[in-house]
Amino acid sequence: MNQIEQWSSKLAFILAAAGSAIGLGAIWKFPYVAGTSGGGIFLLIFVLFTLLIGLPLLLAEFIIGRNTQKDAIASYRQLAPNTLWPWVGKIGIITCFILLSFYSVVGGWIIIYLFKALTGSLNGLSEEEYGALFGETISNPYLSVFAQFIFLLIVMLVVGKGIKSGIERASKWMMPLLFIIFLVLIVRSLTLEGAMEGVVFFLKPNFSQITSETVLFAMGQSFFALSVGVSVMVTYSSYLPKNENLPQSALSIVFLNLLVAFLAGLAIFPAVFAFGLEPNEGPVLLFNVLPTVFNQMPLGTFFLSAFLLLFLFATLTSAFSMLEIIVASLSKGDEKKRKSFSIIMGLIIFVVGVPSALSFGVLSHIQLFDKIIFDMADFLVSNILMPLGALLITIFVSFKIPKKLLLEELKTGSNISYTLFILWYGLIRYLAPITIIIVFLDVLGILSLFK
Repeated sequence: MNQIEQWSSKLAFILAAAGSAIGLGAIWKFPYVAGTSGGGIFLLIFVLFTLLIGLPLLLAEFIIGRNTQKDAIASYRQLAPNTLWPWVGKIGIITCFILLSFYSVVGGWIIIYLFKALTGSLNGLSEEEYGALFGETISNPYLSVFAQFIFLLIVMLVVGKGIKSGIERASKWMMPLLFIIFLVLIVRSLTLEGAMEGVVFFLKPNFSQITSETVLFAMGQSFFALSVGVSVMVTYSSYLPKNENLPQSALSIVFLNLLVAFLAGLAIFPAVFAFGLEPNEGPVLLFNVLPTVFNQMPLGTFFLSAFLLLFLFATLTSAFSMLEIIVASLSKGDEKKRKSFSIIMGLIIFVVGVPSALSFGVLSHIQLFDKIIFDMADFLVSNILMPLGALLITIFVSFKIPKKLLLEELKTGSNISYTLFILWYGLIRYLAPITIIIVFLDVLGILSLFK
């Protein structure tokens, strides 16, 4: 059965797809990875790899979804019947299931911190006290699990309403608000004394800081930043009309993703440098360092609340896509089943995610390969399942789908030249898989054996 609902407009699709890509990776992970990897030089390499690897992969998933107009599993089954290729879609669904189970934990933390900011509980603390507060918050079993449930409840309600009434309507409000709040924060950050030092760190490449780790981190970040490899974009593009301009849509989404990463850096690094803090604080940058920065600003409570609200928007729009790929595959285009499957799968994901929520407290003693449950789930998704899914998609598109069909699909709704098609085809057939394999081997520690 083909998908019944479609996006109401091209803009609606771009905002929803960009919202899927713009989440923890762009706003939380990008600043701290950039901070620990050389700033400006990392940004430059990240942009190059996003254009050369992320964009071709995004377009590949668009082709699969719009061509078949079906969910992730059914799309591969239609293009390659009686083969094992539908497992690419199944891997994507499994990946999103595990990802949302621990992603919702972080979403819960954001809700907790937003509540604390709005009630003034984050006012007047030192950097050490913010660190202690974060530790207390994530180790509190009842608070962490309750906040995780509230986050998933919002996701269930929105996805249950469908494409137009749920995901599209939420994205239309959340994405523009995200950019507005970002701009307000950037203006405030750039007007701080000493802010230009942070701007220079973020925007001026220092080629002496290039290391193999910087290149590999940039490749990995560009790869994960666009939500490619899990067939989410296959599902989202299946709701597109046949005459949609795929290259133009893909470029728009990549541009928005790069813009958000750029804005995140401009909002954070000038403020961090202005107050003499270190940009390489790592994952705690959002919950430890930024409250310290905002606390020292006039109207700090307002700006911190605005930033956390922005972060919650971005996290929710990504979570919508994770649950959507699961619900779409189960409902198979029957919108009457959407609401029930949204609730059922949301509750199952919540139960599966509870150990991740408790892994910073009562279950912190349970470890596998020296990783707590949350970190193990993150490693499994980010370093194994996503690269594997993306690698299989590049192989499937460039070797299983006829070249003629790929050209026809790209030209439908667009005036892409044959030269640009050949360029894309070369990137998806050769450069993308080679790069993915390099990143895959690096995160598994295999490359270190040859150093």
